[in-house]
Amino acid sequence: MIVIHHNPDCGTSRNVLAIIKASGAEPVVIDYLKEGWTRPQLLGLFAAAGLTPRAALRESKSPAKELGLLEPGISDEAILAAMLEHPILVNRPLVCSPKGVRLCRPSEAVLDLLESLPPGPLYKEDGEMIIDEKGQRIG
Repeated sequence: MIVIHHNPDCGTSRNVLAIIKASGAEPVVIDYLKEGWTRPQLLGLFAAAGLTPRAALRESKSPAKELGLLEPGISDEAILAAMLEHPILVNRPLVCSPKGVRLCRPSEAVLDLLESLPPGPLYKEDGEMIIDEKGQRIG
């Protein structure tokens, strides 16, 4: 089973979801902006992905700067507390699969989590090819 913590307004998140579906998998899609996060959930995801709250912090197009979270010396605990209050602060998409958990930025990072690659050719929304006609990864 594959789970994607998804933001439908994010191009990278949409690309990752499309790649997962193109591989033949039907992921569980969690709209984390609507669902929110729990502390144990975030701690578990970050630990499994090898991330700290600071490493998972979305710095652009989020209130991170306004909340003072980009200042030196801000603790991971303070960042985590802000993420619980403002789910948009968590960078996305986070994907869980039997092969591991990963923050899939760039979107091609999800390919390592799939049981099989999608057939090619496969393109991202912006037209960039990520799998060629022979089913080989590009780059």
